[in-house]
Amino acid sequence: MHCTQIRNATLRLDYGGQRFLIDPMLAERGAFPGFAGTVHSETANPTVALPVPVEQLFKVDAVLVTHTHPDHWDEAARTLLPKDLPVFAQNERDAAEIREAGFVDVRVLGERTDFAGVTLSKTAGRHGSADVMQRFGAVLGEVCGIVFHHPQEKTLYLAGDTVWYEEVAATLEQHRPEVIIVNCGDARLLGDQPIIMNEQDLLALAAAAPRALIMASHLEAVNHAALTRARLRALLAEHGLTGRVLVPEDGAAMVC
Repeated sequence: MHCTQIRNATLRLDYGGQRFLIDPMLAERGAFPGFAGTVHSETANPTVALPVPVEQLFKVDAVLVTHTHPDHWDEAARTLLPKDLPVFAQNERDAAEIREAGFVDVRVLGERTDFAGVTLSKTAGRHGSADVMQRFGAVLGEVCGIVFHHPQEKTLYLAGDTVWYEEVAATLEQHRPEVIIVNCGDARLLGDQPIIMNEQDLLALAAAAPRALIMASHLEAVNHAALTRARLRALLAEHGLTGRVLVPEDGAAMVC
């Protein structure tokens, strides 16, 4: 397994002999406005440039889209990615949106989806607390995570844009992942309402999966991400988790 942190939630994952591009946000720095109703919405997105030439990200076997918010599936991805690449979506609604952009091989993830020897299992996620979803669920919409299985690889859980809640704990119990990638940039709505994991959520996840190697993603690339790498690394050192929770810079890779 070889996972490169590209930018925000965008990852390039080599797993089971296949290369996946996950949640591609491929726009140039500052290409689209900050998200209305979130903190620092006056700042344009993405807030940083890609660490590699965008063309390097086209050489993949499939694309995985956990949901179609612009920081996971942007106009640049819709325009630039080769239209014959297999693209996996969380549901038929997202799949239809991706097909409308011209992609001809769009598939919907299920409880067990096989791709070239790799098993992909869609998992539940919640894009905010129960209170947040009650008030803003129509905007935040559905999200998912993905568990990867292959007989020659460690089990990997990509949690996606979710907070820590009972379904994430249930996924850990069911699949027993040895590696977890978590979006923990503490993205916030106005009023300091987190819509992905924050520091406390990450600590809870680490306690619930004490043997797993964890990679922190979705940091320092969009206007509403409140948690910095420096602050997260300081917290991990305080709790003795530096060796088990990796905080890669954009362009850096995790091999395990």
